[in-house]
Amino acid sequence: MITSIAIALFVVSSLCAMIRVIRGPGLADRVIALDVALVALMGAIATKAASTGSTTYLPIVAVVAIVGFTATIVMTRFLEQGSGS
Repeated sequence: MITSIAIALFVVSSLCAMIRVIRGPGLADRVIALDVALVALMGAIATKAASTGSTTYLPIVAVVAIVGFTATIVMTRFLEQGSGS
């Protein structure tokens, strides 16, 4: 029961972040919103892994975290280069 509520809240937070991605006033806001959506996705996957007691989902969480971190670093460097010109 509680895991269903937690996953539902992660979905709601991810949907709110996707609204910010679409309506965000700037590129930096969109990057932060994507990070929030990825963290919500990781939380939902980790909650599912904890509720089932399976470690099958944990490598997926690690891959999503690495991809999200790399994408954030790339975008911040892109934003720094764009603002310096």
